[in-house]
Amino acid sequence: MTIQEAQEAVDQWIKRIGVRYFNELTNTAMLMEEVGEVARIMARQYGEQSFKRKDKDVDLADEMADVLFVLICLANQTGIDLTKALEKNLEKKSIRDADRHKNNDKLK
Repeated sequence: MTIQEAQEAVDQWIKRIGVRYFNELTNTAMLMEEVGEVARIMARQYGEQSFKRKDKDVDLADEMADVLFVLICLANQTGIDLTKALEKNLEKKSIRDADRHKNNDKLK
């Protein structure tokens, strides 16, 4: 699935099942909530915190997909083509960071 196809699939899902988009502020708050759930798993799975018994069946991939879904909702609502935005962002980073990471002693 391309990014454009994902944007279209989310839009169709919203129209068929979700009734309508939540407003942008609600979706922004939901995005923060979903990112927090990813952070919670990461802190336990790769960090030093331990899982509680009730958290043993968490699914990192599903939580990341939740983040992506809400981010796509916000892009759709605000008229952003995520494919073009990502291409532009990668171009910016490629110019800005052309030598930065290669010359970073912390990465050697």
